[in-house]
Amino acid sequence: MKRTIMGLVLAATVTLTLSACGSDSGSGGGSGADTIKIGLNYELSGAVATYGQASVDGIKMAVDEINAAGGVQGKQIELVIYDNKSEPAEATTLATKLMTQDNVLAVIGPATSGSFKATIPVANSNKVPVVSGSATADDVTVDANGVQEFAFRTCFNDSFQGTAMANYAAKTLDAKSAVIVKDNSSDYAKGLAEAFKSTFEDNGGQIVGEEAYVAGDTDFNAVLTRVKGLNFDVIYLPGYYQEAGLIIKAARELGIDAPVLGADGFDSPDLLNLAGEAALNDVFFTNHYSSLDQDPKVVQFIEDFKAKYGEEPNAFHALGYDTAKFVADAIERAEELTGQAVRDALASTVDFPAVTGTLSIDENHNPVKDIVVIGLKDGVQATSERI
Repeated sequence: MKRTIMGLVLAATVTLTLSACGSDSGSGGGSGADTIKIGLNYELSGAVATYGQASVDGIKMAVDEINAAGGVQGKQIELVIYDNKSEPAEATTLATKLMTQDNVLAVIGPATSGSFKATIPVANSNKVPVVSGSATADDVTVDANGVQEFAFRTCFNDSFQGTAMANYAAKTLDAKSAVIVKDNSSDYAKGLAEAFKSTFEDNGGQIVGEEAYVAGDTDFNAVLTRVKGLNFDVIYLPGYYQEAGLIIKAARELGIDAPVLGADGFDSPDLLNLAGEAALNDVFFTNHYSSLDQDPKVVQFIEDFKAKYGEEPNAFHALGYDTAKFVADAIERAEELTGQAVRDALASTVDFPAVTGTLSIDENHNPVKDIVVIGLKDGVQATSERI
């Protein structure tokens, strides 16, 4: 889904047993006498390590709660955790290992669309479900050949984000014209831009300019000088926080004070570090979750997460937590402890009460749920609207 730079490097492979009854029976179908094994295939080092680590923290918290409450089908959940180093090829290798050697019942992760898609052929071949909480590319669960039988996700897709933000711009911000500044090296950004443009124009709006950059750029003066010469109501900036933070800062320094709209790629503390609090006003982005949400499930999750980890949870923590509970719920409802039975249970999920919104799974293995638009004031979340 997204990328980041992180200095922390973990061991290449980490295996963690959370169950107090964590003996490995080695039986097929991912279950032993006392445990059910679930694999975690996550980016714990490399370019997108913060996403993987946050997801795993949320998953571990959820599994601790499930095991403390008695587990699923009378068994404790045992996590088998591997680091795919933010590399799709490594994710494929580890998916094979988890399914054919560790004999897990299901795999959660990877976090990013490219790595997650790299594991799906392995899942279909071995009939072991794979579930991502954050792989948002449109073609994750459905491609030209149809629905990926053993692939699911608990996050909405990119098209939905672009469409939702275009509607928010037109209907809530009353924007009539927009400029798009996108990361032209990213399928994520290009997909968001396409969905935003289509919906904004359908709402009667006009795209008066489109500019592009590529990942790793740091000087945006030429792009923003051209933007400044246009008349527009909002800027849509689909991309990741590394470049978005610098672009927003440079735009404000050039006197461009129009609202800046983005997507979940903005969701990082580093956005504030890069842009500065003065630049982060009239900035809105779509996301899966907001800590401002007063839903009792969200309030309880935040309280429990702070008690366990000593920090405010972000969207990846929440999505990891939700995904673990979503998989455990399916295992509990499965007619038998096989990948096929768990797949059937996942596909039939209706009104699952997740922290990131009550969700049901549609015919394409995508969740049907609300999206959140977060507004920033002086660099911190000031508003949150479910739409």
